[in-house]
Amino acid sequence: MSVLPLVFTSGWASGINAYAVLLVLGLAGRTGMTDAVPASLQRGDVLAAAALLFLCEAVADKIPYVDTAWDTVHTVVRPVSGAVVAALLAGHDGSLPDLAAGAIGGSSALTSHLVKAGTRMAVNTSPEPFSNILLSLTEDLGVTGIVVFALYHPLPAAIIAGTLLVLGLVTLTFLVSRIRRFLRRRRERRAARRGTPAPT
Repeated sequence: MSVLPLVFTSGWASGINAYAVLLVLGLAGRTGMTDAVPASLQRGDVLAAAALLFLCEAVADKIPYVDTAWDTVHTVVRPVSGAVVAALLAGHDGSLPDLAAGAIGGSSALTSHLVKAGTRMAVNTSPEPFSNILLSLTEDLGVTGIVVFALYHPLPAAIIAGTLLVLGLVTLTFLVSRIRRFLRRRRERRAARRGTPAPT
């Protein structure tokens, strides 16, 4: 079977938590769970860096407003990571050109990242931190579960990832007003710190 379903799923998951994808794939390959993972993702230094950054994200992702700052920084990191992982998977499999795989993985990662970042902005309009913690834990467990599932059942996993991506986009359209309110409050706080009136 073509590596395309795994490429798409790993891209989608990378847009949510790129470090979890690297860690899960690397460990799965290194422990012999699957031979679908290229050796470059199984290296000890790659796994150590992914584990450290995953722990950093696990903390930052659960703190209101810190999670949005983290997402902003990762607007470049997650799509690039999704593209690189996709290209490596395709190169290892040989059934899909690396460039095409990178485009698919990167674009699905960018889309899911935008859904995640937008949803987090909406969640941050609520003053309590529990929704951030619950959402972050759900994302971490969901990414881990679907990547493991994709290694054994790539097509069903890709269908699930595609469905979640569409549902995320639909949900995001309903959250636009909350996101705008969040951005307006952030501008007002910055203006208050500078002692200038906030722009309208």
